[in-house]
Amino acid sequence: MSDTNKLSGTEHIKMKSDGLRGTLKESLKDQLTGALREDDQALVKFHGMYQQDDRDRREERSAKKLEWLYSYMVRLRIPGGFITSEQWEALHHIAGRHSTGVIKITTRQTIQLHGILKSHVKPTLQGFNTAGLDSISACGDVNRNVICGAHPEFSPIHEEIFAYAGKLSKLGLPRTRAYYEIWLDEKPLTPQVKAEQEKDPLYQDRYLPRKFKIAIAIPPNNDVDVFANDLGLIAIVENNKLKGFNLVVGGGQGATHGNPNTYPRLGDVLGFLDSEEKVLKAVYEVITIQRDYGNRSDRKLSRIKYTIERMGVENFKKELEKRCGFELLPEQPYKFDSRSDLFGWHKNHEGKWYYTAFVEAGRVLDDENVAFKTAFLEIAKTRKANFRFTCNQNLILSDIEEKDKKEIDAILRKYNIIDHTDKAGAVRKDSIACVAYNTCPLALAEAQRYLPTLITKMEPLLSKYGLEDDNISVRMTGCPNGCGRPYVAEIGFIGTGYGRYNLHLGGDRIGARLNKIYKENVDEEAILQELDSLFNVYSKEKNKKETFGDFAKRVKWVD
Repeated sequence: MSDTNKLSGTEHIKMKSDGLRGTLKESLKDQLTGALREDDQALVKFHGMYQQDDRDRREERSAKKLEWLYSYMVRLRIPGGFITSEQWEALHHIAGRHSTGVIKITTRQTIQLHGILKSHVKPTLQGFNTAGLDSISACGDVNRNVICGAHPEFSPIHEEIFAYAGKLSKLGLPRTRAYYEIWLDEKPLTPQVKAEQEKDPLYQDRYLPRKFKIAIAIPPNNDVDVFANDLGLIAIVENNKLKGFNLVVGGGQGATHGNPNTYPRLGDVLGFLDSEEKVLKAVYEVITIQRDYGNRSDRKLSRIKYTIERMGVENFKKELEKRCGFELLPEQPYKFDSRSDLFGWHKNHEGKWYYTAFVEAGRVLDDENVAFKTAFLEIAKTRKANFRFTCNQNLILSDIEEKDKKEIDAILRKYNIIDHTDKAGAVRKDSIACVAYNTCPLALAEAQRYLPTLITKMEPLLSKYGLEDDNISVRMTGCPNGCGRPYVAEIGFIGTGYGRYNLHLGGDRIGARLNKIYKENVDEEAILQELDSLFNVYSKEKNKKETFGDFAKRVKWVD
């Protein structure tokens, strides 16, 4: 187990935080600064937010001897990415009153709002609470938002599988009432009642060594990138009946430039779970193993992928079976053939309609080409559609009755969403970018603000070699932490400095193989030159139905 004599500073902050309360109330009252106290900056993550600043204005404000322009990103906890039309309408207005106004769909099937000033954080969370939404455990060293295959067409029993996202989210919630006291003005518990009600057998007083992510995949689509998560469940369905789940443990995307001890890793399938009781027990005990054995001295080595590497897969499995009190069954067969979203109109087995809109980099806003925010608000007001988010940062208008489809379609056409979605190229539709500049403090390079421009410059090269309909997966992150899952892309760009990226190749199309570095620290000109050459060779020498990632691996562009 971890050495308590060598705990990181964050570990001490958590343990002395009084159930994640710290001095957050006092920090919020201090209007002389837009920032929180240093320890509270670590604790506020557990409440679903990060302290950030506008990096575009750092130099200007520093020159004027002004404090950086601090603000907060708030991320919602939305298991499986489903909200109602009423909740979308509330979200729209909260974003307009308190944030930049842009609604950001994340790669974890939820929503982030950016640019919230300190004085607006509490009204934002209270507004969400009124709408039945919260940000508890959306960040921090706990189980974060549980993701699930997004589209009901994946399976007639989608709803049965989807329900596990909510169950696992509830399972992984901390017991502390700090969120309710600080943000929602709930009356503090008496010491005696607090000691009893907040006793937390899962997280204790130390929580996890680092963040923990769970994904539920519904074959044959792996839109959740199940192997890239700390814990994954692969639904095994036969004759439209759920047999259970294969359990995957040990995935993770993050790394650190120049630190060979850090690396991305895909999870291992440990076995099969054939009942809900076993699923919930196994997930719970995987979390307890990570709690007890995870590295608490070096946060760069604290994710479960490093824990399972240290312990060994078989030893980890034995410890899990010991804690569960039952053996895992042998892995059941499954097959993934895609991880793309189903764009446009599709009907499920109940005859309900679903429309998937392409939302580039997940940024819901109105611009000169398409009016997403206006359209989605108008649709929400009809109360004839629900809203589902995908792990590819797109939005599904869902559960639409046959009689209402024409009305929803008309709104989508009115605001140019259908035309925008239909005309987007294959590579653009399969692209993912993290937030990066201007708000992420870890970003070394641009991502969501730059990838659309880069793809625009890539598209003529694709057309030149007849590859415009080849949905090559392209992902970009502003740093090596991997929030956009770039290490499982066929082409990955990982920021190394402003305007420069490591170019990775060789991931497969279904998210079951990591890519490798092909060129280091290249700028746009070099990127386009390399891609021109690579696309040329690929178009001429690939086998029938061979994907770009598989070709790159076969011809040894990367090992």
